[in-house]
Amino acid sequence: MQEACTECGEKIVGRIDKKFCGDYCRNSYNNKMNKDRNNLVRNVNNRLRKNYRILEELNPADKTRTSRTKLLAKGFSFDYFTSIYTTKSGTIYYFIYDQGYLPLEGDYYALVKRT
Repeated sequence: MQEACTECGEKIVGRIDKKFCGDYCRNSYNNKMNKDRNNLVRNVNNRLRKNYRILEELNPADKTRTSRTKLLAKGFSFDYFTSIYTTKSGTIYYFIYDQGYLPLEGDYYALVKRT
């Protein structure tokens, strides 16, 4: 016995285990179900992507130095990073995936790329 589409209620033609009549209904249903839960995740991922692009742009040689002013002018947010790496000597690097930065004296930052 065929079921009705979970999204639109139309009769489903095909396999007995189908829940949707087509891709449109499946996508529509899943987008509705995940919309509220994903707003925070989407906003954080967008922020991380922007930070990553800024570090990548300012660090084409995989190791350089830049100022806090330059980072902020490009829209960098120091509140969003994916990991922290602490060296044996206690130096703390902040990473967005493989692009990282190290706070230096005088509002400067060392930019590095983890290989």
